Amino acid sequence: MINYTWNCKTVDVYPTKGEYTNVIYNIHYYVEGEDSESLYSSELIGNQLLNTGNTENFKPFSELTNETAVAWCKAAMGEHGVTNIESVIAKNIEDEINPASLMLVIGEEVE
Repeated sequence: MINYTWNCKTVDVYPTKGEYTNVIYNIHYYVEGEDSESLYSSELIGNQLLNTGNTENFKPFSELTNETAVAWCKAAMGEHGVTNIESVIAKNIEDEINPASLMLVIGEEVE
């Protein structure tokens, strides 16, 4: 089983937008997946733009948490985007566990 950890603590903000300050418009995500059985892991880094046109549910920057930013990031990328990121990580881990190719050195013992 792969456990995924999302870190969305790094963001880009507009210093002011209308009546608000520090309005997040871009979230930088770091997603790590670790296979609980093999302990192999893989990660992906990227960013997700947010729609800042609707400030109805605006939260002051000082009240934001990583969990809030993760929820916004995942909502903006949609279920397909989240699934794609986690699938790439899972494939990378599978490739580490069962490599399609190996590099060996002639004359050295192979495990």
